[in-house]
Amino acid sequence: MIAKYIVYAVDFGYRMYIRIRDDEVSGIGAQLAYYLLLSFFPFLIFLVTLVGYVDLSIDEMMELARQVVPGAAMDTVENILGEVTQGNGTLLSIGMIATLWTASRGINAVIKGLNKAYDVEESRKFWQIRLVSLLSTLVLGVVLLVSVLLLVFGRWIGDQLDRLLSYPPGFRQTWDLLQYVTPLVVLIAVFTALYWIAPNRQIKIREALPGAVCATIGWVLTSLAFSFYVNNFGNFTKTYGSLGGIIILLTWLYLSSIIVMVGGEINATLKAGKNDRRRGLAAQEPKS
Repeated sequence: MIAKYIVYAVDFGYRMYIRIRDDEVSGIGAQLAYYLLLSFFPFLIFLVTLVGYVDLSIDEMMELARQVVPGAAMDTVENILGEVTQGNGTLLSIGMIATLWTASRGINAVIKGLNKAYDVEESRKFWQIRLVSLLSTLVLGVVLLVSVLLLVFGRWIGDQLDRLLSYPPGFRQTWDLLQYVTPLVVLIAVFTALYWIAPNRQIKIREALPGAVCATIGWVLTSLAFSFYVNNFGNFTKTYGSLGGIIILLTWLYLSSIIVMVGGEINATLKAGKNDRRRGLAAQEPKS
């Protein structure tokens, strides 16, 4: 039994390698990382401006981001945000529009990559693709925004709920757990929706779930590992000088993009294997 699973795992790994190579995952990941970089700062500007309107702490949000994003990259982010967000109320709408446009171009890259993964041609009209991209970006942005706010201000929200609604003992511990579990669940839901909607092929939600779970776990682990490496061993500033922070940020976005595309390839590989098994069973059936 164990040998059977080992053979299956090796075969699956080989199929994944072939697909990742043939579908140009690294190239599409680079394209996605480019658009993510373009949308990263407008999104942060929008988020910081929005937080300012509700009189909440920006420092806590940045401190949380430092747990995932490498320190040198966060220094660059904070410097840029400090320069562009001082006293400009119009940044809220500008940041939102810029984020929607550039991030939707990134979703286009994901659509292209997932179509390659499933070996299908794009037959939808241009406006349909743009609509899917914009709506996906809007929905994903709102969900991710809620996740970020829950992580940053979850303790404050829990205190307010406990004070206003007088929850029974034990609520505080349960809420503290949900504060960190919920964003992971939300991230899985985001990836599931992306893998379900983006490709030009009918896919069941349960078929999109394995890649979403793997992408979520992979992104969290890769982000933490890369942040640890950069903060303790890597010294990009010696090589790139003042551009070191941008290079680190771009590398992190590139790794994140690769993981997003690999999640889609996992789903496509599982789907192809399922179809192969069906064809094999059909071939074994006696002909009447």
